[in-house]
This record gives sequence, C-alpha cells and structure tokens, in this order.
Amino acid sequence: MEYIMPCVCAFFACCAFTITYNIHWKRILPVCTGGALGWFVYLLLKDFGDVFAYFAATVVISLYSEIMARICKVPVIVFLTTAILPLVPGSGMYYTMEYCIQKDTILFIETGLHTLALAGAIVLGIMTVTTIVRMLKIIHAPKYFLRGKRRREEF
Repeated sequence: MEYIMPCVCAFFACCAFTITYNIHWKRILPVCTGGALGWFVYLLLKDFGDVFAYFAATVVISLYSEIMARICKVPVIVFLTTAILPLVPGSGMYYTMEYCIQKDTILFIETGLHTLALAGAIVLGIMTVTTIVRMLKIIHAPKYFLRGKRRREEF
C-alpha cells in the first residue's frame, strides 16, 4: 500500500494535466500510466539517493514515452511532458525561494543546489534516452540517410 497510493495519486495528477494540455481522450490512460510508472520507479529507488532515483525514473518515463509514441503514432512530447510532471521538484523550488526571502543563506544554497541537482537528473535522463534512440534510428536506417546524401551529391 505504501507504493500503490502515491502512484495512484501521480496517475490522477497526470490526468488533470491531460485536460490542461488538451490531450485526446483515447490517449489519457497511456499518458497517465507513464506518470504513475515513473513515480513507482522513484519510490523503489529513493533509498539509493534522490538524484539517482530521479534519473532512473526519468529514463523509464522517457523510454516509455518513446515506445508509446510509436505505438500511438503521436510525438514523444505528448507523453513526456505529462508523465514527467509528478517528478518536477516543486517543493524544492518553493523552499529555496522561501529561504531566500527569509535571508537564510545556508539553507537557501543547500536547498537550491539540491533542487538544481534533481532538475539536472531529469534533464540528463531525457537527453540520454533521446540520444540513444536517435543513434539507433541512424544505425538501423542507413539506406535512408545514404539516399539523401547521394541526391545532394548529384546536384
């Protein structure tokens, strides 16, 4: 129960954002499943450290988004933006600004750097998966790229 309830909450939080992003009703379930899946991975790995857990959860969400985008024939960003929202370190940003306003420099810097590390883990996870997928596309479709190259050389 300790893992199920937060994942259900993440699922419904993603559902609220699908309405905001005007996602078609047929895609709401797969999009929200990505958010719950990412939160589940985070909960499983948070004992290894927040930054690693954020990175691993983001990698899982990115892989899920890439796969589901090809299955549903929509851009990856449709799945990625909504599914990544439960991981956004909003409380860290809030407390960073609170400590800044209270002029508590030590806590401001500590919380700010931790929040920045979490955001960096999210970005690094997305970039890693996107780069690998693009490299695989190039490796598995060399004829496509060579044809374009030959055409340019002919003119």
